[in-house]
Amino acid sequence: MKVYEALARAFAAEGATDVFGMMGDANMYWMNSLQELGVRLYECRHEGAALGMADGMARITGQPGVVTTTCGPGTAQIATTALVAARARTPLVAFCGEAPLSDPEYVQHLDQARFAAACELGFFQVSTANGALEATQRAFYQARAESRPVMLSVPMDIQQMTIDDDDYEYLPSFELLPQELIYPNPAAISAAADAIATAERPVIIVGRGAVASGSGEAVLALAEDIGAIIATTLLTKSFLGQDDYYVGVSGLYSTRTAMELFGESDCVIAVGAGMNNYTTEHGYLYPSAAFIQIDTKPSIVMGDGRAPNHFIHSDARLAVEQLHATLVERGVHSSGFRTPEVKDRLVTALDDTQHYDLEPGTVDPREVCRFLDDAIPPDIGLILGGGSSSGFPTMLMTRQRRVMLANHHFGCIGMGLLTAMGVVTATGNQPAMLFDGDAGFMMHLAEFETAVRYRMPLMVVVLNDQRLGSEYHKAKVQGIDPAYTEIPTPDLGAVGRSLGGRGTLVTHLDALRQVAAEFVADPAPTIVDVRMSGNVVTIPYRRVHYGQDA
Repeated sequence: MKVYEALARAFAAEGATDVFGMMGDANMYWMNSLQELGVRLYECRHEGAALGMADGMARITGQPGVVTTTCGPGTAQIATTALVAARARTPLVAFCGEAPLSDPEYVQHLDQARFAAACELGFFQVSTANGALEATQRAFYQARAESRPVMLSVPMDIQQMTIDDDDYEYLPSFELLPQELIYPNPAAISAAADAIATAERPVIIVGRGAVASGSGEAVLALAEDIGAIIATTLLTKSFLGQDDYYVGVSGLYSTRTAMELFGESDCVIAVGAGMNNYTTEHGYLYPSAAFIQIDTKPSIVMGDGRAPNHFIHSDARLAVEQLHATLVERGVHSSGFRTPEVKDRLVTALDDTQHYDLEPGTVDPREVCRFLDDAIPPDIGLILGGGSSSGFPTMLMTRQRRVMLANHHFGCIGMGLLTAMGVVTATGNQPAMLFDGDAGFMMHLAEFETAVRYRMPLMVVVLNDQRLGSEYHKAKVQGIDPAYTEIPTPDLGAVGRSLGGRGTLVTHLDALRQVAAEFVADPAPTIVDVRMSGNVVTIPYRRVHYGQDA
């Protein structure tokens, strides 16, 4: 068989069911072989967009996403989204065709090893026919073991070489990885239990590790017994939101009430949460608390420059269960933060009564978020784009949903539509809604046609102030003419219809009610162009740029 055929078999053996990319001379034979094996191929309009979709899929499934590009310029197109995936620690393998090794003057030649290093990707090259399967196995092993994106660079001439069918023997990388869970050290559990037993106002912060380990019920039980309020990292927003003492995101997106409670805390239990600068707000949020951190990764310095007081190296669920069992055995029980007074404060924590004058033909984005949070059922997923407008749904949409994904890695706009399409694919074409800004959405507008072509049930809510929102507020504060940030957009609802989907221009809430009901009844690719008032400022931006907190 040809090397490209063997590589297609290896990718299928690794569990690749969906591959995103663009076809070219350096990957077309491999893509054809994948299709013959029953792997679904998604022909996208841009290679970088394809990687963003693979990123979104991988973040939901926890398994390596797969993207493919042709050589040279096709590979170079993935730079930004590759960096986003690297910063997000997304397991991903990029099959990148490479110029022929036999032709150093090939017009599309690119030093793909140096390019991969600049994009913070792992890198393996298939330099011989006999080494093709080992390189593939090593690429997937690194993607899984280190949770990072990896480039597999495959020269065109090597792909056309032959491997004897009898020599094809492939062991998938997941069979090489340890399957056992990491159990906590009893001494570490005992020391952490000592600290919790004396705490009066504990906070439990859950991160992606808590979600991945299935520790939700264990966290709820522990929190109830020790009187803890529950917060999340931004990337696990709304997880365990059904609890009466769930306070929302820990960080800049916290409510004022949550920040006040965090300031009173004397003990923080971080469950599968990295506790970086964003989660601790550079140490501002928990000034007097002792920290207990549970993680499968070795202990690292937290965002406030300190190491945790107690570190438990363990699977999150197992550690929380053992910690709770130890405390129950010792008879430890406390009401802590779980009082009627705190509960009453949390009921109104999200109230935002700040008045803004709305420009004619615009709506208040806060009302849009609150309405859609209620109108769209929880079995419809939620994806949050980047940029200034993301502060509205991030803080105001609190309903716990079947799936939720936030895009805030690398400070990059433009990822929302891409990862949302990956989420839809990962969930078997289950419906989802995306909130994004106009500038970010316009970056990859062409991929809405891809969503239409593959009949993805995705509603894109564009919070459209027709300007670069972040730069607008920064310009105002710095005394720069904000007019330079204004970029008018066409009727994006009409654009959605012209691309074969559905679309609506929303200048009043009645139109929003209609389009929401239509999507719930019949989910289909839809653009909702919400002309929001640019006068309304998110709470995070009020804090950062205007010195306000309400």
